[in-house]
Order: sequence, then C-alpha cells, then structure tokens
Amino acid sequence: MLDFKRSNFVVLVSLTFGLSQLPPTLAEETFRVSNGLVAFYTFEAGRGDMIKDRSGNGAPMDLRIQDASAVSWGDGSLDVRSATKIFSIGSAGKLVDQLKRSNALTVEAWIKPKNTIQKGPARIVSLSSNSVQRNITLGQEGDRYQVRLRTTSTSDNGLPETESGKGKVTTRLTHVVFTRDRNGNVRFYLNGKQTASKLVSGKFSNWDDGFPLVLVNERSGGRPWLGELQLVALYSRALRVPEVSENYQAGPSASVDPREAQRLAKVRAEQTFATKIAPILARHCLECHDSASKKGDLDLSRQSAAFAGGESGNVIVPGKAAASLLWEQVESGDMPPSGPGLTSTDLTLIRKWIDDGAAWSIERIDPAVYASNPGASDSWVQRLTIPEYIETVRSTVGVDISEEAVQMLPPDLRADGFSNTAYNLSVDLKHVEAYAQLAEKVVGRMDVLSFAKRFSHSQSLNTDATARDLVGKIGEWLLRGPLDDREISNYSGILTAVASAGGSFEQGVGLMIEAMLQSPRFIYRIEQQPAGSSSQRVSDFELASRMSYILWGGPPDARLLKVAREGRLADRDRCREEVERMLKDRRAVERSKQFAADWLNLSRLTNMRPNSARYPSWTPELGMDMRNETLAYFEEVAWKQGRPLNELFDAQFTYATPRLAKHYGLKPRGEGLRRYDLSSEPTRGGLLTQGSVLTIGGDDASMVTRGLFVMRDLLRGVIGAPPPGVDTTPVPPSPGMTHRDVAEDRIRNESCGGCHIKFEPLAFGLEQFDGLGAFHRQDEFGNTLRSDGQLVIPGEAKPQKYKTPAELMKLLSSSDRVRETLTWKVTQFALGRPLGARDATEVQRIHEAATDAGGRYADLVTAVVMSDLVQKARGQKGVD
Repeated sequence: MLDFKRSNFVVLVSLTFGLSQLPPTLAEETFRVSNGLVAFYTFEAGRGDMIKDRSGNGAPMDLRIQDASAVSWGDGSLDVRSATKIFSIGSAGKLVDQLKRSNALTVEAWIKPKNTIQKGPARIVSLSSNSVQRNITLGQEGDRYQVRLRTTSTSDNGLPETESGKGKVTTRLTHVVFTRDRNGNVRFYLNGKQTASKLVSGKFSNWDDGFPLVLVNERSGGRPWLGELQLVALYSRALRVPEVSENYQAGPSASVDPREAQRLAKVRAEQTFATKIAPILARHCLECHDSASKKGDLDLSRQSAAFAGGESGNVIVPGKAAASLLWEQVESGDMPPSGPGLTSTDLTLIRKWIDDGAAWSIERIDPAVYASNPGASDSWVQRLTIPEYIETVRSTVGVDISEEAVQMLPPDLRADGFSNTAYNLSVDLKHVEAYAQLAEKVVGRMDVLSFAKRFSHSQSLNTDATARDLVGKIGEWLLRGPLDDREISNYSGILTAVASAGGSFEQGVGLMIEAMLQSPRFIYRIEQQPAGSSSQRVSDFELASRMSYILWGGPPDARLLKVAREGRLADRDRCREEVERMLKDRRAVERSKQFAADWLNLSRLTNMRPNSARYPSWTPELGMDMRNETLAYFEEVAWKQGRPLNELFDAQFTYATPRLAKHYGLKPRGEGLRRYDLSSEPTRGGLLTQGSVLTIGGDDASMVTRGLFVMRDLLRGVIGAPPPGVDTTPVPPSPGMTHRDVAEDRIRNESCGGCHIKFEPLAFGLEQFDGLGAFHRQDEFGNTLRSDGQLVIPGEAKPQKYKTPAELMKLLSSSDRVRETLTWKVTQFALGRPLGARDATEVQRIHEAATDAGGRYADLVTAVVMSDLVQKARGQKGVD
C-alpha cells in the first residue's frame, strides 16, 4: 500500500494548481473567525431533532427540528428532503438584542441547494414571524440568493431586498455570506468572493424581540427550502473581506480557533477569581492575613505572597485542593476563626478554584472593591439629578428653570458617597407633580414657533406624514434618541387632537413638548437592557447620552447626535475626537466641579449650625465662602493649571474672601474671592487644610469622623460598623486630655483598638485645626496640640511618619493609593453607581491609561469614556 500522507497531497496539488485554487476542504488547516459570533450551528450530531448552539456566547440558543422524518443526517450535514422547519427553542432575544445594539451583522451558511428553482424566497435562515413580518431573512429566489433586511428605512417585510446576482445559485456546496456594517453598507459573498453590494440605511431599532430564529422555512410555514445544511453562523458585526475569506478557506467542518477557546477559558477563570474567590478571601481572610496583619506570616492579599505561603509552608497547591492547607483549614472550619463561617457554596467555589489551577487575576485583593452591597452596581435606568435636569432643560429648549426646580423637586439624597447614585434616585408623587408643573412653566417661557422652525419650516400639519416627521425630529432632540413608531403615533396624536379641536399649530406643538418634558425618556436615562451576562456594545445614541452626561452633566448637543445618527461613535478615533471637543466646553469644567462638590459633600455647609457659644464668628456666608474656596481651588488645579488630580492635596495656594482669610489667620487682600499664595504658610496648603473639609469633624473636630473620611474617601479603606450596644458617644477633651489623647485611649482599649487603630491616627496631623478649620497651637483648655503622626495605607505593612500637616499633605499627594482612589471616585461619579468586583479590572485599566496620559481630570474622564464601562453594557445576570 502506498504510504502517502494527506499533507503530501496538499503540497502536490498546490504545486500543480497554485495554493489559492485549493478547495477549502484541502487547504492547510485554518480556523474560523470567532470575534462577534452570536449563534453557531454545525450538523455533525448524526441523529435526533436537536441542533446545539456552539457559539459560547451567553445562554445557548438551541434549535429543534419540527419533523425529523423530513430530514436525514449525513457526515457533518443535514439533508432537508421535504418541507419542515427548524426553530429556536425559547426566545431569540439574545440574538436580536446584540444585533440591535451593534446595528451590524453577518449571516453565513454552508449549503447545497436541491435545485435552482425554489422561490418565495425559500427561507434558508430567517428571524421572522410570517411571510410579511421579519427582522432579516436569507433565502433563495430561483437562481439567486436574496436577503430581506428590516431597518428604520425599509419595510416591515425587509423590502427592498438585496440580491446576490443572477445565476449565482448552483446545486454544489456553496459558502454564502451576507454582511451589513453600522453605516448600512451591505455585501454578498459567494465562495469567498464579493458578488453584490449596496447601501441599506437605517437602524435595527425597530426589530421585533419576539421573532424566533428559523431555518429552512418561515415560522408560519409556506416558504420551505430544500437542500443540505452544513453550517450556519450569525455575527453581531460585519465580517471584513479577509475574514470572509478566512472562513471560506476554513471550510464547513472547521471549528472555532482553539486558541480563542483557550483564551476565553483563561478569561473566565480570571473572572471567577475576581468576582467569586477574591470576595470570599476579602471578607473572611484578610482581616488576619493581609500585608499589614500577616498572621502566621501568611499574606493572602497578593498572589506572590499567597503562593509563597507562611510559617506552615505552602497553603495553595494549584490543581490539588486536597493537598492545599488553605482548603484543609476552611473545610475544617478552623478558618476563619471567628465571625460567620464560609457557606457550602463558598467552600465549593474555593475547592473548584484550587482544583482548576488557582488562577489569580488581580495584583492585590482590595477589600474596598467588595464593599458595596450585591446588586448595587447594576442599574439600567437612571433618573436625572436636579442639576442634570436643569442643564438638560437649558440645553434643549434654552430655558433656565434652576430656581423653580430646586424649590419644587425633592432633594437628591446621598448614597454610597454621592447624590447621583442610580439606585437611590427614586421618583415619588411629589416628583411627578413637580415635573408636570415644571414642564408647563418651561413651555410657557419658550418661543414655541421659533423652536419648531429648527426642525421644520412648515407650520402646517395637514398630513400625517408632516406631523410624524416633526414629532420624530423634535423627539430625537428632546429625548436623546430616535422614537419608535408607537411613540411617534402617541405624540402625533396630541397634534391631531389639538388640530381637531380648532387649536393652533403653536398650541399643538407646545402641548406635545410639554408631554415630552415629563415623559420617562426625558426624566430618566433609559437604556436597553442586555440579555444574559455578557457585555455588549451600547448603541450610538446610548453612548452619546453617556458621554454627554459624564462630561457635561447634560444632553448631547446637535453635533454629537449627528455623529450618533450616522453610526460613527463606534469608531474609537472619532469617539475620542468628540471627547476632546467636549472637554473644551465650559460645561465640562462645571461638571467636574459638581464631582468635587459631591465627593466632598460640600452641600452640608449650607445646613451647618455650629454652637454659637463656641464659634460666635460663624455665619452662613462663611460656610459659602468655604465652599467657593474649594471649588475655585479645584478649578485652578484641574483646569487652569492642568495639574494631576493628586496635587489637590499639596498645592501651595488657595482662594479666600476677606472674611475667610481672617478666619484662617491670613492677611485679607481686596474684596471678593482672591488667590492667596501659601508657600510660606507651613500650616496651610492642600485640600485637607481647607475649612470645607475640616468641618467634617463637627464642632468637636472629631478624630473619628476626620479619620474615617481620610480612610474611606482618600485611601478607600474598609471598616465595619461598630458592634451593637457599643457606646459611640464622643468623649470631649478636657484639661490635660486632648482629642488625640482620647483617641489613643480608645486605641489601647482591647475592645475598640482593633478597628480604631486603622483610622483615628489618620487624623492626628489635623488636630491643630478646630471644628471650623481655624488653626491653634493649644485647645480651649490650654492643652498643647500636636500634628505629628504616621500614615498607614490600607494593605501596606510599613507606616510612613510625618511631623507637620504639610508633610502629611505631601505623603497623600505622592501616594499611589490616593491616586487610585481618585480614579475610583471619578469613575463612580461618572457611572452614577457604586463600583464592584466586575468593574475592578477595567477601573485598573482606566487608572493606568489616565496616569500614562498625565493624571489630570481630563485624562481621567477621557479614559473612563473610552473604557468598556462606558462603551459597553453588561448583562443583567452578572453579580459583584
């Protein structure tokens, strides 16, 4: 027998005919493109009535053969011999959702038609309901392939259709590919070669979520296709020419690149560690085994230290839980030694993690990452805050409603450190009533006719088409995206009703605008919720809205909406170009100052009522001066000087009115808010020496409150609530006993010291500032006050000593932990939700990108906008 390997045959054929002429089944082994794959079906099962979705994208969308007797299984193929249909089991929502978001797709099939006379078109792949309602259909119309694609510019039946060209259908095995990119460019490919192209404009926003995926027939029947199926795939993007060629060369029996599968497995393992294992270690182990405590010389907060082990040797043996001391300790219940133990679910996760190789995906397990309540990081609907509502009205219709909005709307309450936290932005009856009254007031101040002319020069609503066109254009502007048919009909109904009652064009449009201004789409930032747990790219209009509210605290302008309408925000370069443009607008500065005010809770200064006997010079105006000082200082550092945000803590200047300068012991110079050089003032300089921050401690300049602020808001430290029944009444200073002495007594107390040692020493350097931020060498009892201490960064073992407030400010300014905290705080404010474990890796990327760019506020928000946290929406099933 001749010993002749297949590879020898490939070489021989390639020498004879040229490699490019090889049939796909003989070409050198290649793999299929997997990026963007949403559904993937092959037909090697050989029996049964089920066809598995092998895409690996979210929940599988398996198919069922309605009549198994109508088909016969072959070697990697399914021969459809008589009319039947193959349909998705359950909803095809995953597919529809991802294609609507991307506004792009690829339909690919390896097929062998039975003949060249099938018509209807005979359905090969269809996402449809019946013969006249579809999202997309790939079919055969005689000797040509045809695609009917529904968009906002085509009919519900997907007409006009796109065809492959005459005479393109044969009864040979054929690779058929149809692509459509975000800009509407469609292309047909047969056997790796393009045969047709055209423009099919519009969006997929009118696609029906309820249509199933059906092969070889229409859902309602009557459009059967006969022939052989070998592969069907759908992508949420348009494959490029080289990728179409790659899939053709791979052939119908090729699999997804195993390297991609390995990459995905690695990513899943890393995600499991970050979202499942690290939280267990953070909540149950790090109190005793972090870099600072290191009980038994074991540090479980860092990968290298954890795998190095402790006094008892190695505690983690990757791949072997049974041989791992860590598993032995947690299984026996010896760890943790106190507090709630691990649940059975926790134990299962730990064992499986070790047995699977103990993947470790983050540099350091940070308890702060897991501090937020589960579910708090998931938000799909976000009400506009009062400042955002005011800016949205001003930007869209040119009316300043600030005074009335502040008076009429209930205040936005703080949660998780900010007042724009989505889960806390509820709406009650007072909101509903206020929005209705405010909408009426806004329209009453508008020049409705001039406003309407921006969208249509016609002031006649004689035809339904004219009315719908006006509604669509005004609606897109006010509601930050296109309206669907139902919304257009509802708002058009207002115009029709007014016209029928003899009302004027102005009255009709005014009432329509009033309705829009109190609609959920105006009051809320509403986004389409992704199915499953995987991340998906947001639509261009959703991205435009995210960008504008992050950068401006208001709605997209006309240019940004135009870019979104054209589908160009998907281009990262164009998106970055828009970010750079928007950062040059004054609104970006004001939005950043909203962040600073919210982060530092400056609104509390409005309601401060210090003890008048202790602080007789206090006035509400002094509190406003403190607020203005901090905001002017922030603007100077972040924008005018363009310095890294960490330099907020030691910049040697400030702003003060004569009243505030006198309070600080500075020599007043001129009226109003003036800039003061503090380079020769050893006790002032930096954010923490400003009254707006120092007043956090209350009348008594509480070490507890100030220390907790530094720990939580500057160092992202985590500390639990005091045990039930513990007396938390502050102990006041007294002759011979300063605030620091009281704090040191608490730290020495066995029942209190374990927690208080973590945060009270952080405030020792601020003891010389009283409750209103004035500087003193002695307190009211004549006790000498000190400013020396040591800074302990969470997760670090070595404390850093300082002697003066200025040295403390330098340590904070140079701390990597403080820089990271600023990244987390800005990101949280930008997203309007707490950050959790699923965000940690991306936040780290944001931090690195911003730091590399210079660490300025503009660098940071740019990195946030360009990150997956803004560019994509994550699935609803993920947990922190």
